[in-house]
Amino acid sequence: MMNTSITLILISLILLATPLVHSIDQDPIAIQQWFTNLPTMTPKLTHLHFYLHDLVNGSNPTVFRVAQSNITSTSPTAFGFIAMADDLLTTGPEPNSTVMGRAQGIYGSACLDESDLLMTMNLVFTGADYNGSTLSLLGRNAVFHTYREMPIVGGSGVFRMARGVATAKSYDFNLTSGNAVVEYNVMVQHYD
Repeated sequence: MMNTSITLILISLILLATPLVHSIDQDPIAIQQWFTNLPTMTPKLTHLHFYLHDLVNGSNPTVFRVAQSNITSTSPTAFGFIAMADDLLTTGPEPNSTVMGRAQGIYGSACLDESDLLMTMNLVFTGADYNGSTLSLLGRNAVFHTYREMPIVGGSGVFRMARGVATAKSYDFNLTSGNAVVEYNVMVQHYD
């Protein structure tokens, strides 16, 4: 009896400590049912605003160069470098702002004449509203333009079948270290 009571108390504490999140069932049968209901669903438009912290140097880098071409070191645009990123997404530009998730993916210099990146990123959300859901970004990021528009080409979880546009604007960029904080506004259409 005592062990049962302790077990129930422990289970209750674990359940209370587990955050309640909005998520969507991802097993194959649930996904099939979701698609069956798709014709009756209404598209929803969601605006997301966050800051991406791209840290190339420092004590906790989030970006690592994984490859480069034989001309990268002499190219004015670093043409041919490829980097993997696992960048923090926060509600504000400060690194200690509330965490919304991570931007995980790959980017590389894809232009000989301008500092343009080819980016493919998964925006992986961990905040309560979208925990476990992702958006897939794929496009050109002309890093020295004031605003850069990149397409959202899909998503998962709450953002299943998403499409939309991400607009990026550099908030802070250190030419010496390569570290950047980038403000993102994302407009995405999905089904809820």
